[in-house]
Amino acid sequence: MTTESIALNRFGLGARPGDQLPGDARRWLLAQLEQYDPLPAPWRALPRSPQLAGQWVAQQREVRQTPEEGRNAVREAWRKREGEAYRTAIGARVASALQTPTPFAERLVHFWSNHFAVSVDKGPVTGWAGGFEADAIRPHILGRFDDLLLAAVRHPAMQVFLDQARSTGPDSPAGVRARQRQRNNTGLNENLAREILELHTLGVRSGYTQNDVTEFARALTGWTLPDDSDKAPLADEVATFRFAAYQHEPGVRRVLGRDYAAGGEEQARAILRDLALAPATAQHISLKLARHFVADEPPAALVLRMAETYKKSGGDLSSVYRELVMAPESWAPGPGKFKSPWEWGISSLRALDRRELPAQQAAGLMNNLGQPVWRPGSPAGYGDLAAAWAAPDALLRRVEVAQRFGAQAGSMVDARLLAPRVLPGVLGEGTRQAIARSDSPATALALLLAAPEFLRR
Repeated sequence: MTTESIALNRFGLGARPGDQLPGDARRWLLAQLEQYDPLPAPWRALPRSPQLAGQWVAQQREVRQTPEEGRNAVREAWRKREGEAYRTAIGARVASALQTPTPFAERLVHFWSNHFAVSVDKGPVTGWAGGFEADAIRPHILGRFDDLLLAAVRHPAMQVFLDQARSTGPDSPAGVRARQRQRNNTGLNENLAREILELHTLGVRSGYTQNDVTEFARALTGWTLPDDSDKAPLADEVATFRFAAYQHEPGVRRVLGRDYAAGGEEQARAILRDLALAPATAQHISLKLARHFVADEPPAALVLRMAETYKKSGGDLSSVYRELVMAPESWAPGPGKFKSPWEWGISSLRALDRRELPAQQAAGLMNNLGQPVWRPGSPAGYGDLAAAWAAPDALLRRVEVAQRFGAQAGSMVDARLLAPRVLPGVLGEGTRQAIARSDSPATALALLLAAPEFLRR
């Protein structure tokens, strides 16, 4: 396995037949951190989160102002619009991955989008999912982790997915009023606080307690969605985050042994800043990055150095990436990571030199492969270990898609010539001979895409 192959496949999104192999693989990867475009062409035609917020406010108001008997029809019309927006955003995500001149940076987008997972399994997230990746993830992948964390947890997609929008402090003005009116649907919700601690920052078994979760949840009360009341002015663009003081639980909060003074929105922000800088967060983030790029069980020494870089830099993500890229462990030869369905699908399309895919086809492809975009079904996101994707039925799906790609390409693609271009220094003699002996160009291409070397990166 050559350094060029590792750069293109382990760190990148897969080689394209016309790609020029990087002369200095490490320099090529690090240069992408300077060249990365947070909003490439496929994303620019899509509405940004403030526009989505304006549409959401209009939707809530239209439903509220429609007579009861007509509300289901209004909701269904909006659901169709959201579904179309979701599929369009998938098309942009796929096109961006196929066209990008900075595949390492683009892979980082996918990593962080999965780290801060939201899922359209919760219907109201559907219209927000594309905006979440465009505005909460993409602009922040090269900056400080605390900025990325704040952008992710304040975005409406996360607020809706983890039920934060209605979380109300028991002793807040809204909580007191709800008790007086005997409303049982208003109260404290701990989902966002728990997932920030367990998944986004410290990690499991890192020492936090249930009391820390509850206190953090109280600090987060008041963090909610845009104002959709009839008094709020309608606009094409609306602020995506709102702090509702009347929902905020008053008082000092004690989280992880530290007291945080009462102070409205700033109280939770202070907790988030400290969580972002915690040693456990440095370890958790470094382990996940090393696991994603290097191995299911990454070398402990590599994770330790990455965590030390994280702590010394104050959570500067680009510094951590540089440590990862420069580490000798990252370039060790071997079979590499088993590709997820998303990674295999994108690398297959890149190998075929595809530059875009119609949105409906893009969504259908990932559904068929078993990894629907922005639909992990869990705040933990999609698994990043071979065990999550190497089951026989999952491999059969890839074989079927590979056969379909082969049939579509017909005789236009010569897999014998393509194989060494997309698997430089990796192509085994067994795979080379199997491709050469194939009874048709379509079968040869299917064999290439389903080959063991192509299933790993």
